[in-house]
Amino acid sequence: MDRVKTGRRRDSAAEFLEFFYPVYYQIGKAFEDALGNEQLSRKQVAILWLLRSEGGAKGRLRRKDIQRLIGTWFEISSPTITRALRSMARPPLRLVQLSEDSRSGREQMVSLTPDGKSFIAMMAKRGKLLLRPLLAQLSAEEIQNGSEFFLRAIAVLVRPAIGSTGVTSK
Repeated sequence: MDRVKTGRRRDSAAEFLEFFYPVYYQIGKAFEDALGNEQLSRKQVAILWLLRSEGGAKGRLRRKDIQRLIGTWFEISSPTITRALRSMARPPLRLVQLSEDSRSGREQMVSLTPDGKSFIAMMAKRGKLLLRPLLAQLSAEEIQNGSEFFLRAIAVLVRPAIGSTGVTSK
């Protein structure tokens, strides 16, 4: 624990715990809303971003991996995920393609279409626009320290769990 100027010990874990609600819910929801651009549900945004983040260069994941990762995140059922994927596969969106997994005829693969990749590029642009006012208020050192913190937190808390599931990362 660190000492603060008052001589009392800081409880860093308690301080970071106070960020849970504003970061996870408030900022997370703002990002999901902005990235969806009033065209997608928050669940659909999360599925697309998962394909971008964990789907490798082709933006491709097994449907059951999406179910496992997104299902617990949003506490949604398999049929709800299926409906979200099907609506993103059909016109007018055509953001994903559903196909049979070559390893198992019972399993589906979900892949980004060219339109899906373009939509994700636009999502990233909208995300940057959302971040710019915040970043404008910070010094280069604060931004660097924040990035390093999140990278380290992901390495310690998130990546081991994802890596053990067979889901690949970029």
